Amino acid sequence: MNKKFANLQLYQMDLALTKLRDARLPSPPNNGWVKAIRESLGMSASALARKLGVTPASISKLEKAEADERTTLASLRKLANALDCELQYALVPRKSLEKILEDRAITVARERLRPISHSMSLEDQSVEKFASEKQLQLLAKEILDGPRRNLW
Repeated sequence: MNKKFANLQLYQMDLALTKLRDARLPSPPNNGWVKAIRESLGMSASALARKLGVTPASISKLEKAEADERTTLASLRKLANALDCELQYALVPRKSLEKILEDRAITVARERLRPISHSMSLEDQSVEKFASEKQLQLLAKEILDGPRRNLW
């Protein structure tokens, strides 16, 4: 992939994800969204079952699976549609994608330099802290400037 395109893609994805990260969505109810919304609407499990063409016991199992985080997106989408809701799904990084890449480049650079640093210290040729930190930063930048697949 062209490096300029990859950087643009990273920037656009970070921009979209920042909005989600800042949104501070509520935590799911203990019994799951499906059951909470169904009960708030005053809809019985039997009524939801009829809408989906399944048994009330199936609704109970589906609601329990959601609450236990064992459900599928396909099941949630069907339940959401039956409740006249929209399923929204996203992975929201805890920090920017750019920061994730920078942190990973530092980790990879540190791993690459570790054997060299160890050998040099055994031979009593260790480099000053400032110089080794500068070397780490330069290698991390070189890694970031290369193909991103080398980070993983």
